[in-house]
Amino acid sequence: MSKDLSDVRGACLCGKVSFKLKGTAEAFYLCHCKRCRKATGTAHAANIFTELGNIEWLSGEQETKRYQVPEAKSFSRVFCTNCGSGVPYINRAGTKLVVPAGSLDTPIAFAPNCNIFWDSKAEWYEQGLLSERHAEYLS
Repeated sequence: MSKDLSDVRGACLCGKVSFKLKGTAEAFYLCHCKRCRKATGTAHAANIFTELGNIEWLSGEQETKRYQVPEAKSFSRVFCTNCGSGVPYINRAGTKLVVPAGSLDTPIAFAPNCNIFWDSKAEWYEQGLLSERHAEYLS
């Protein structure tokens, strides 16, 4: 399965921050650590890792803000200052570009490699995967 990122585009929720990717993905992780759950407000973060130069900012790079938990070894988050959506960022070590998969507008043809920090997952996560499924809001 190709992990090609050529011409994959993404943006924040309000559209002020937009970008285009290139190159290939090195990894795609679903992270269940408590920090990622808090930062996303959901069960896990979904992050694609690639080389630093594999992004072209189309708009709004100056509209982003970085947050780092001071005592954390590697946790960071970058988001649009207008809508709060997560956007791509360089990891704290300065070695990889981290792309929140939910920020992508172009479909990708590869799946996550694995779940990390599985032992920290939300207690309801696996049960939620077995819940009823609906195509839209329930009235």
